[in-house]
Amino acid sequence: MNRRIALERVALILGGTVIGGSVFLQGCKTSDKTNPSVSLLGKDQIAFLDEVAETIMPTTNTPGAKAAMVGAFMNIMVTDCYEEKDQKIFMDGLGKIDEASKKMNGKSFMDSTASERTTLIKDLNKQLKAYDTAKKETDPAHYFGLIKQLTLLGYFTSEIGATQALRYIAVPGKYEGCVPYKKGDRAWA
Repeated sequence: MNRRIALERVALILGGTVIGGSVFLQGCKTSDKTNPSVSLLGKDQIAFLDEVAETIMPTTNTPGAKAAMVGAFMNIMVTDCYEEKDQKIFMDGLGKIDEASKKMNGKSFMDSTASERTTLIKDLNKQLKAYDTAKKETDPAHYFGLIKQLTLLGYFTSEIGATQALRYIAVPGKYEGCVPYKKGDRAWA
């Protein structure tokens, strides 16, 4: 092989890497490309999602989902990464949570106490489990399942979740395949 062919192949490989990286980084953009400020959710809805997420992942000895700004994370994910049918399910789900709260507690989710919210979220989780058990492959996702998944993803990929709720080493050393685990230890980030 001569030098010219070798350089052409290296350029092809490196060019593919750069193009592939760009596609990877922009792969979740389904929203309007001409207006990056397009958002499906308003400030009130993001605050609502922060409260729902905080009920799912409350503040304990570590900060909760609200401190990790999970509502804003959900807004970005739903706007940029969800297909229209899933966006509709998610958006309709916000109203369904409030309706369920009014039915169960006689008031909106935002006006409910922490214990009333917890009871409601536990009930929605039971409904989700029953739905998933009876779900057929062609059935759409359950709205609470989408919200719960985004809450967990948003929390554990945030700085707060990764460094305070999980054990974290910024620059790990050598690989250790078998690390002793004691009951009650935090998982690794």
